[in-house]
Amino acid sequence: MNAEYERALGQNIRALRMKKGLSQEQLAAQLQVRGCDVTRSALAKIEVGQRHIYPDELRALRDTLGVPYEALFV
Repeated sequence: MNAEYERALGQNIRALRMKKGLSQEQLAAQLQVRGCDVTRSALAKIEVGQRHIYPDELRALRDTLGVPYEALFV
């Protein structure tokens, strides 16, 4: 993946998380409850574009944040 694109995706995820009033720890916990094994540390790396994101993680983020896929990629 393109590093610039990964940073933009991460920034969108961070903005959506903050809009919901969730900390990284809270979002990671909610993802884990949904069966998506993402730690707070992994989420932090995703948000700054240092870690790739997998399709199952995208789905869990979409469901947990209550947004359409398009909102993650804007």
